[in-house]
Amino acid sequence: MIQEKRYSEMTEYELKQEIARLKEKARKAEQLGMVNEFAVLERKAAMAQAYLLDPNDFQPGEIYAIEGDPGSYFKVEYLNGVFAWGYRLNGDGQEEGLPISLLKKLNK
Repeated sequence: MIQEKRYSEMTEYELKQEIARLKEKARKAEQLGMVNEFAVLERKAAMAQAYLLDPNDFQPGEIYAIEGDPGSYFKVEYLNGVFAWGYRLNGDGQEEGLPISLLKKLNK
């Protein structure tokens, strides 16, 4: 069995290739009405995209919009690798981790 590389071990080029592959598979899954498969592939693409970003661009205590979830905001408490940990504003108060690729700076 071939061992796949972790996203953290991939080069920028490999990550971009993987993202394109995942998005194409997600598009096909969506066309076929495979909602769960589509969601999994979209999440994998978001994870791969997180490795193309610099975690230092995201600051604890800041509030970010959540990509793909209009009107939802996320307050970052701390970062661990490419994950921002914190909670959703107007959420249930449960701590959760989101890939930094899902966070968008708010226009001030």
